[in-house]
Amino acid sequence: MSAAPVDEVRAALTEQRGLLASVAAFSAAINILMLLPALYMLQVYDRVLASGNGDTLLMLTVLVLGLYALMGALEWLRGLLVIRLGDALDRRLAARVYDAGFDRQLGGGANPASQAVSDLNQVRQFLTGNAIFAFFDAPWAPLYLLVLFLFHPLLGALALVGALLLLALALVNERWSRQPLRQSGLLNAQAGKLAGDQIRQAETIQAMGMLTRVRGRWAEPHGEAVDQQHLASERAALITALTRTLRIALQSLMLGGGAWLAIQGDLTPGMMIAGSILIGRMLAPVEQVVGVWRQWTGTRLAHQRLCLLLGAYPPRAAGLALPAPSGALSVEGLSLAPPGGQRVTLVNLSFNLAAGEILGVVGESGSGKSSLARALVGVWPARAGKVRLDGADLHGWDRQRLGPWLGYLPQEVALFSGTVAENIARFGPVESERVVAAATEAGVHDLILRLPRGYDTVLGDGGAGLSGGQKQRIGLARALYGEPVLLVLDEPNANLDERGEAALAATLRGLKARGRSVVLITHRAGVLACTDKLLALKGGVAQAFGPTQKVLESLRAARGPAAPASAPGAYRVGHWGAGQ
Repeated sequence: MSAAPVDEVRAALTEQRGLLASVAAFSAAINILMLLPALYMLQVYDRVLASGNGDTLLMLTVLVLGLYALMGALEWLRGLLVIRLGDALDRRLAARVYDAGFDRQLGGGANPASQAVSDLNQVRQFLTGNAIFAFFDAPWAPLYLLVLFLFHPLLGALALVGALLLLALALVNERWSRQPLRQSGLLNAQAGKLAGDQIRQAETIQAMGMLTRVRGRWAEPHGEAVDQQHLASERAALITALTRTLRIALQSLMLGGGAWLAIQGDLTPGMMIAGSILIGRMLAPVEQVVGVWRQWTGTRLAHQRLCLLLGAYPPRAAGLALPAPSGALSVEGLSLAPPGGQRVTLVNLSFNLAAGEILGVVGESGSGKSSLARALVGVWPARAGKVRLDGADLHGWDRQRLGPWLGYLPQEVALFSGTVAENIARFGPVESERVVAAATEAGVHDLILRLPRGYDTVLGDGGAGLSGGQKQRIGLARALYGEPVLLVLDEPNANLDERGEAALAATLRGLKARGRSVVLITHRAGVLACTDKLLALKGGVAQAFGPTQKVLESLRAARGPAAPASAPGAYRVGHWGAGQ
């Protein structure tokens, strides 16, 4: 039987048990000092007013003010401690949660990866806010109840009944709001993902007049989320109003009951006033718990989501430190499906690529070309088979050590907020010579110099402000940065003009001359003359593999005599589109 997954959030809090113990100790001292107002009023009514002694009043006042100052200092220190607790939790889990969210995104998870970071922030904010103090203060309510019973059993019984009523309201609040809040959270996540996906396609939506319809798709889960939130809020508002009314009524009843007992001679006037103060103090934490229950419920759901996420995506194991690879690539019986999907996009694919060779990959749209690219750089795990670099399984490498040896240019080039130089340097230390060398090799150096601030030009999210061709060439420079031994280029010439394609061909020849291995996925024939080998895919299966000239001839023969004969550099592969 497998062991139950560790609750990493709870484990992180357990590591801070010293801080939690200090918060609990300070809470104990603060709640004991909270007896001061009642005791002060008791002494004033029963001793000072009875004796008429001003000196006693002065000494009592000075003493109680000093103790109030101590209580205030303890409150301040307690607040600092929970802030430190939140910081410690964040230091312990922030990178771990980020990595798990990242892995879920790679694995095709249903929830947006940003949800994980939001959940951690919600837990941290709850721990560092005033809401947490309600749970530390509530256990001290029995102390005030005991003092009330010491004053008179009737006062204690009245306070006990009031506390039980408030607790019952808290339970009703939790039961009523649990399901609407959970449903609202799920619908909000769904609506947020829809909105993000739609806004990223704003140009397409605007051009084809789709705004009303796509907004309607978002509005449905958003409206349901708001309705569920309203339902939970309405119920919480009712419970909060009942709780506040009950607490005020109980204080008045305590005062009235104390007055009646004082008339009967069973209680002093000081005890009557002190009893009214004490019941207010006793019920305050309970009322606080009711007031923050919605926040607590949201935090508990965030904690549950974090536990599920961290349990599903354990910490990445550090791979073996292997020698620097030469770029020899071998694919052995590779079968592949998108993470979270069932449709197989590659079936039992095998081929070898020696260091310094260039492999062209062609095929119809949906033939598995982009799936192969993702497998070759370790983005998608194999369902069966292996991808090996210099004989070592790609997934056996430590990703941080392997990354610099790989260059990857996806179909949809993703540039990030930051300078052009930072993007090319993969957000590592910007070494000017290496950045310029990569840009020059990619044929984009002159283009970058014409930008407003050259290499220091700040790009927006996704490379906003650049054309598709400019983004593609800067993405190529990033793939080339640091002299990687294996480059996987998915449609690198899709957005290039003739001049850009000529520069790409020159880049490929330079890589081959330096012994770099390249996998080039393309549907345009202009760069096929640079390849040593060609892999033709159809329906996820290798249709042909071998030397480029030989594969082109076999493909022409397979297409029949009607196919025009031409030189390898002019061979038409346009009927094989880009795709997965």
